[in-house]
Amino acid sequence: MRTLAPLIILVLLSTLSFAQPVPAGDENIPFLMTFGAAAETSWGDDDFSQTFFFLIPETFKEPIYIRIFDPDTGGEVDELNGTFDTRTVYSVFGGKECYSHKDAQETDPKGNYKSGTLLATKAFAVNPRFDNNWYTFGPFNPTEGEYISKFGGYVFKIVADGVAGNDGNLYRYYLSTEYGANKPVEGGNAFAFEYSFRMHDNPSEVSHIYPFVDDRTVTVKLSNFDWDSDGFIRTVSVARKGQMSPISADNNWIADEFKIFDEEKNTSLDIQFIKKRTPPVKNNNVVVNVRNQYNELLPFYVIPIGGVPKYKYDIGVKRQP
Repeated sequence: MRTLAPLIILVLLSTLSFAQPVPAGDENIPFLMTFGAAAETSWGDDDFSQTFFFLIPETFKEPIYIRIFDPDTGGEVDELNGTFDTRTVYSVFGGKECYSHKDAQETDPKGNYKSGTLLATKAFAVNPRFDNNWYTFGPFNPTEGEYISKFGGYVFKIVADGVAGNDGNLYRYYLSTEYGANKPVEGGNAFAFEYSFRMHDNPSEVSHIYPFVDDRTVTVKLSNFDWDSDGFIRTVSVARKGQMSPISADNNWIADEFKIFDEEKNTSLDIQFIKKRTPPVKNNNVVVNVRNQYNELLPFYVIPIGGVPKYKYDIGVKRQP
């Protein structure tokens, strides 16, 4: 994968000091989403698995916890398909190749995507105890993660697999210093290489994801799945006022490739998901990933490196998307 310059690492760690919720506030995404393995992909999940990574700075020495909001499938948050019969397994990994194994950095749950040392795992079906409530993994010593020098810290991985049933499991994560409360890990961070999430029903709500573009990136390919033709997708950056991308319909992938300007390198893109007002689309689940010209996936940080990118007129006026 790409190498982050030391300056970028410092910006990352300083701007993400309180980036503990997943999804984070700036993303305005209601829930992560994983369906059971018996579901039809037309419900919005292409592979019934989702992987996230948590970064702990090497200077942080206290125990950490990974918390899951509403980990079961049942009740008011999740998406019912007939009768709730879905079982989701959450697994936390650390140690050697937890992050660095190539299969862990891909979009499909194939090969050794569960690389590393299994630190904790738990399966959830319908369980009122955890409906609209939290479950906590840990404590973990930060050094139980995989040390990645380019990040200046230790990386943990959590994999959510929908192993049975056909309902939609909607959930969130939080990286915490406490077992029973959401207390941020100073300098903590979270990222993924593919995002499977639930859109808002309210068309006034705009969701965002923020892929980081390194200095090796020349072009990007933005792919989206099962957008249900719900509005449009727009990319904003420091040099891009609004790059419009094609949107997928029901149960299909569509991709858009565009050039990266020099001013956009070592910055984040703001990919905006803007719903149409009529006819209304409810319970819209989507999957998104972004690759560079080498077919490498760009990481989505829950808080963008350097902050939310703003279009700079003095740059962008020279370059129309």
